[in-house]
Amino acid sequence: MPKMTGEKLAEKIKKIRPNIPIILCSGFNMKITTANVREFGIDDVLIKPLALDDIARTVRKVLDAFKRPK
Repeated sequence: MPKMTGEKLAEKIKKIRPNIPIILCSGFNMKITTANVREFGIDDVLIKPLALDDIARTVRKVLDAFKRPK
């Protein structure tokens, strides 16, 4: 994404709609890990190349987490 990182985009989206689930897909950003994504408001991360099963499993996991009261 030119001129904006995924972390910055997630931050801006969460300011507008805090309860929206965000999954970051990255091919090269090594500072983003599943361990530190939450500090950016990102619910999960997928590293490219992506497998369809991984996408489906991650989307299901994130959506299920949003259904549960926190």
